Amino acid sequence: MSKGKLSTEEKALLDAVEAGEFESVLTESRKRELEAIATNTFKKDKRINIRISNRDLTAIQSRASEEGIPYQTFVSSIIHKYISGSLQDLTANKHVRPTQEPRN
Repeated sequence: MSKGKLSTEEKALLDAVEAGEFESVLTESRKRELEAIATNTFKKDKRINIRISNRDLTAIQSRASEEGIPYQTFVSSIIHKYISGSLQDLTANKHVRPTQEPRN
């Protein structure tokens, strides 16, 4: 692991972990519980069909290729990140000037 961009505190913590100064307190039952949660979180048990423009599909496929994953997995990841709050629409919070209503 590269230590070049770590703070002094982070370097000390990493050194302590690598030296075996920390011991896991994870019990077998908690490990099984976390594994079940992770499995259920990433279970893909539903199929959807959507229509998108060829331009958007090409862009998605290109980005997925850059990430080294299938484009369907990439789309699923985008949806999951957006729903979980780790991916946000930056344009959603921009102030939009209200249009004037026609006068009667």
